[in-house]
Amino acid sequence: MARTRKGRNRRGLLLAALIAAAACALLFLMDRPPICTCGRVELWHGALDSGNSQHIADWYSLSHVIHGFLFYALAHWLLRRQPIGMRLALAVALEATQEVVENSPVIIDRYRKATIALGYSGDSIVNSMSDIAMMAAGFLFAWRAPLWATIIVAIALELLALWVIRDNLTLNILMLSWPIEAVRDWQAAL
Repeated sequence: MARTRKGRNRRGLLLAALIAAAACALLFLMDRPPICTCGRVELWHGALDSGNSQHIADWYSLSHVIHGFLFYALAHWLLRRQPIGMRLALAVALEATQEVVENSPVIIDRYRKATIALGYSGDSIVNSMSDIAMMAAGFLFAWRAPLWATIIVAIALELLALWVIRDNLTLNILMLSWPIEAVRDWQAAL
């Protein structure tokens, strides 16, 4: 019995890696730039400029960690009897789908029209793959940490991003789905 569960766990982890690789291939087919068009790759890009979503990590990486928390909760609810590898595969599939959709012309245009990301051109492939890895890190944290710790970290990450860049996962969802001019003006005043 344990051997079968261990095998399903390994298959889940392999499936998660294959899904991430498929997302990478799809982004290449969508003509996304592999790295920042500036020609370099930065580990951290903290400025709010055209380098956002072009390097390995930036302030929006915090949102992807929170995706991991949320996807862990969803996978735990939907696949409670499955090993963690299979649950992670579901989470990677959700995040990979989000990355591909987020980098489609219609969503890039929506970001430009509805949010403060006026010059947004989508993510580089290295950033999208890093976003998937950030989600996986959040997922694994939520798997191991007590629920109260995960909630505190999620709130702290949201508040940190709100304080530093006047944006976070909550505002991103709000502004994409129901833009509020006052919020956009407040964000732009940074």
